[in-house]
This record gives sequence, structure tokens and C-alpha cells, in this order.
Amino acid sequence: MRPVTVALFFSSLLLPSVAEQPLSAADWHQFRGPKGQGHADAYDLPIRWSETDNITWKAPVPGNGHSSPIVVKNQIWLTSALEEGRSLSALCLDRSTGKIVHNIELFRLEKSGPTHSKNSYATPTPIVEKNRVYIHFGDRGTACLSTSGEVIWKDASLKYDQPYSGASTPILFENFLILTCDGNDSQFLAALNKATGDVSWKTVRTHFKTRESAIPLMSYSTPLVVNVAGVDQIVSSAADHAAAYDARTGREIWWLRYDGFSEVVRPVTWQGLVFVQGFQNDGEVKLYAIRPDGRGEITTTHVEWTLERGAAHVPSPLVIVDELYVINDNGIATCLDAKTGAEHWKARVGGNHSASSLYGDGKIYCFNEEGTSAVLAPGKEFRLLAKNKLSGSIMASPAAADRALYIRTESHLYRIEKR
Repeated sequence: MRPVTVALFFSSLLLPSVAEQPLSAADWHQFRGPKGQGHADAYDLPIRWSETDNITWKAPVPGNGHSSPIVVKNQIWLTSALEEGRSLSALCLDRSTGKIVHNIELFRLEKSGPTHSKNSYATPTPIVEKNRVYIHFGDRGTACLSTSGEVIWKDASLKYDQPYSGASTPILFENFLILTCDGNDSQFLAALNKATGDVSWKTVRTHFKTRESAIPLMSYSTPLVVNVAGVDQIVSSAADHAAAYDARTGREIWWLRYDGFSEVVRPVTWQGLVFVQGFQNDGEVKLYAIRPDGRGEITTTHVEWTLERGAAHVPSPLVIVDELYVINDNGIATCLDAKTGAEHWKARVGGNHSASSLYGDGKIYCFNEEGTSAVLAPGKEFRLLAKNKLSGSIMASPAAADRALYIRTESHLYRIEKR
């Protein structure tokens, strides 16, 4: 539903900040790819595969984790948890062969604590910049490695209660590694000096309700940096609100009110709009299309439209040309006009979805928890190009680079390309 007051769109195109640009066109260096939007600079990607077709290699991955594969040059980085979450490690595989090059234990815990059936002890995705790899395990700790496998620094000083383990992936901006720390007991953003791991700034969130009962306030969304009128903003979803912060200082710029917690979706952006999730306490999920040029509370002034039903709780959306594509947790795909929210089509692709879809080589790739992948053609009419099945569950969001897809299942990593 559109608000009563509708302002004009920006005259300029809103894009992710240049701080999130890739190392090269062939890299997938962070969660959701080169610009954090799920778009791959890939070509000649396969439409069909199976356990016997179009598999270049299938490599066993020790331990358990939902972190996405990061593909840079001839390396693939993952995180993994072993010994029921007490041992937290970074893994590096050879891109050509799938063989493990580095297996580095970074944190060892006496007790791992509980986790959620949708989560793991190694869910945040690594991020690579030049010859550095940044690894995060939520409140369990954060580390910086060289791409040759040396530990540069480790930090576990930021304390907050995450009863179901961490899931938000860090982002890089200039000299900062920015962490989302939304726990039961405290909610804040922190910028670490990426050279040393020291805290450069910390901003406590304030726009959430105090509950009488012991309802948790944790959230798991990975933020996105966008440039608005020359100011780099960190757009971040949290309990009861989404907000934007000055990326250099942590100062809050605007905030949007809703009623709920456990946000997961990473924001996406398109032509003067940012799309953010609000998970409601009644179990419904909403997606808000907002103009991020406001100040203070923007709930009644800067919402262009809202998707009231059919939004996703876990998988992040895609924007392709002028359409917004949402695959929700129950396998319902919806194509919307990005400007107005008008529905073009809705179709069931099947299965339960936690992984975020990706767009590459003119195709949309969707991955469900049962190991089935649906390949769709973008456009205002629904077209299913293929369905493919692997033997393991897919919880991690896959990557694409050059001519290959990299898909992590519960036990293996696949390199899939035309053979």
C-alpha cells in the first residue's frame, strides 16, 4: 500500500557504494557477489546439471556450515564448525581441483551453545579484499587472515548474547570492517579497524520496544552500503526498525519503524529506492520500498510501497532491470514492478528456501533446502527453464564466477559448469 504522501524519486541512480566493488570481474568476494546484490559477472553458465552431469569437481567439506563460498583468483574460502560447534575454522580450497589448501582453526570454545535448525555455527560468509580474508563467527569472534593462511589478528571482545549463533556477514568500507551485533541483551553496530581489529566506532540501536516477557530481540541481516547525495550510508535491518548510519562515523541518519525481530534479508537497491525487510511479530514478513534521503523517522514520509504478503524471511531478493524478484521461504516466487510494487506474476517453484537466489548470464538461479535448483528466465512472464537435483541439502547461498556455479551442500562443495 502506497503512503498518502508520495515524493519524487531521486534524479540520480542509487548504487551500492564503490567500497563494495569487486577485485576483478571474475571474483565473488563477498556475500551475494561483487556488489552485494546477487548479480554475477559470469557467462556461459549451465542450465542443467545432476550428480553425473556438468560437475567439474565435488569436494567434501569437513564440519558443518552455511557460509557461502567466496571465489577470488584460484582460491575458494569457506567457514566451518567442527566438534558440534566447539571448533570454528576457516577453509581454503583450490579453485581448479577442490582440494583443501588451508584448514585453520581460529576459535575453540568450551561450550558451543544452542543453535537454530535454520542456522549453523559457521553461517557468516567470509569477505576478501586484496590479500586479506575477514572471518566472522558472530559473538564467538572475528579474525583477519592473509590469503596465504597466516592469522593477522583475532578479536572476541565484543560481547552480546546470540542464543542461536551468528548469521550476519561483515561488510568492508574504507578502513573499516563493519559488524552487525544484534543479540538478546544488546543491539549495536561496530566498525573495526581492518588492519588491527580495534574498535573504531560503535553505535547502539535505540528504536526497539521493551517487552515485558523475555522475547528476544536478535536479528541476522547483513547490511548494504549505498551512496545517497554523496554520503555513504549503512542500511541495516534490526529488531522493530531498519536504519541507516553514516559509514564513516556510525551516526544514525534515518530509521523506519515496524513491529518484529529476527530480520535476515540483506537490503537491495534500485534507482533511488532501497528494499528492506520487516519481520512482524505475528509471523508475517513485509518488504518496504523506501527512499533513503530522509532524516530521523521516515515511516510515514519515505515509504513508496510495501509488499504485505509473500515476502521472504530468509532469502534476499533480486532486482533485474525494472523488476524485483522475491523467492520466499515456502518456494513461492513473485515478480514485482520495482517502482510501484505491482505484481507481474506469482508461481510456485517448490521446496523450502533459505539460500538467496543469484542472477548470472541472463538467468535466475534459485536453490532450495532439499537440494533442488530452479532456473528461471527473468521477465514479466513466468518461465521455468530447468530444475536440477543434487544429493545434499542447500542452505548456503551459492556463488558464480567466470563460467561456473559453486554450490555448497550440507557435506560438499560443487563446481558446476558446462562439460
